[in-house]
Amino acid sequence: MAVAMSYCKPSPFLGNYPTHFHLGKSQSGKVVQAPRISALFWGAKKSAEPKEVEINLSLGEFTLTGSGTLKEGISGVKPEKISLSVVSSISEVSSAEWDACALDATGPEKYNPFLTYAFLSSLEESASAVKETGWIPRHIIAKDESESILGVVPLYLKSHSYGEFVFDHSWADAYYSFGSRYYPKLQCCVPFTPVTGPRILIRDTSFRDQVFDALVSALKDLTAKYRLSSLHITFPSENEWNKLSGKGFLQRIGMQYHWKNRNYKSFDEFLMDMKQSKRKNIRQERKKIVQQNLTMKRLRGDEIKRTVGTIGLTTSLMMSCWQARHWDSFYNFYRNTTDNKWGTPYLTRDFFHNMGSKMGDQVLLVVAEEGDELVAGALNLIGGDALFGRLWGCHPRAYYPSLHFEACYYQAIEAAIELNLNTVEAGAQGEHKIQRGYMPVRTYSCHYLMDEGFRKAIEGFLVRESTQVELVMKLLHDSGPFKEGIE
Repeated sequence: MAVAMSYCKPSPFLGNYPTHFHLGKSQSGKVVQAPRISALFWGAKKSAEPKEVEINLSLGEFTLTGSGTLKEGISGVKPEKISLSVVSSISEVSSAEWDACALDATGPEKYNPFLTYAFLSSLEESASAVKETGWIPRHIIAKDESESILGVVPLYLKSHSYGEFVFDHSWADAYYSFGSRYYPKLQCCVPFTPVTGPRILIRDTSFRDQVFDALVSALKDLTAKYRLSSLHITFPSENEWNKLSGKGFLQRIGMQYHWKNRNYKSFDEFLMDMKQSKRKNIRQERKKIVQQNLTMKRLRGDEIKRTVGTIGLTTSLMMSCWQARHWDSFYNFYRNTTDNKWGTPYLTRDFFHNMGSKMGDQVLLVVAEEGDELVAGALNLIGGDALFGRLWGCHPRAYYPSLHFEACYYQAIEAAIELNLNTVEAGAQGEHKIQRGYMPVRTYSCHYLMDEGFRKAIEGFLVRESTQVELVMKLLHDSGPFKEGIE
């Protein structure tokens, strides 16, 4: 977040010291300087080895009050009690019941593909989000007396802070500096996915607020019972963020860049809302794709299978082989990106095959071809009112000017216009998105810290950080790429 950092002054970070320390003085009475953070976001310190905490599967019962009727689809009358428990894999939950909770939490118009059983189970089954990678599933389930599921929470016990996109590495450093342990911690999120959406997924009943309260209490009790440092809920909805502020959670904001569809009928119509210099630059970038003899294709679901000719195989085998070709190629592109940028790939090859097979038409794969060869790709998922751009990569042997912008941003805009979607969410970070029509929006996270001293210190830091983020967002909006009067 280079732009944000350029406007930030160092922020003091005062930790909770062991009992034999005093704030501002050493044991000898000499004044000592408090640790300081000099950036909004920061790098990582070596993570702890994965360590599993023994967790009792039962979290107790919660008594419901008042009266009400259940939404159609859940049998019986209003329950008197709900039971809360932990499962160590999403496979222990019915896919239909998990998805019912997710869909009721968002509503059909805001359907979020990352909250689905298909996506989350693909992460676990492919060994991407598992104990061996520092993500131990600890999902919380709420059931009524008839064993119907009323709510679920995607939750992970973590031994590091990678793959979260809300950075707390320096918090861990501060804990370790004063002899405290930060890991393991609990993380309520969709792994490796900086996409806003509800995190406490509850069926649409007249007592859903009580189920919400019970699940939040269970999250906090789990953190305390097993003497963990903290619980983090990242990229929740704004509504959840506001509700959790009254339940002991610290509030944090971040920033992403999203494209807004103003009822455009074509890409050229979108360009006419841009300032002349920005419009010219985008057109020049798109011309470079043609000049490099690249062909762009948007493949959705089964269309990935149908982009082949007959080669003497049975139809089913041919389609399977060519789908594998696309996902294998995309995995290689993804590895090229991670090798150059992060060093460690979060997702396995099997993840892309599993996810592509399970999610069908919810997947939009943008590919670039040079002749008959795939040379780049960008993975998107389609939601109820948004297109979510997630991953990108290209062939390691060649450089294609402007191809990243075309595959990730311009093709996504064209797809959103074609599908009549309101928004394109292009992932985390990247100020270069602004001049291409993607403007800053807030993201949210909530943090529950057990140590009161650290909590107070981090709370002060987050207040200052929020002021800085808001300032940066205003500056970026004021100097945005659109004509005056276009919001």
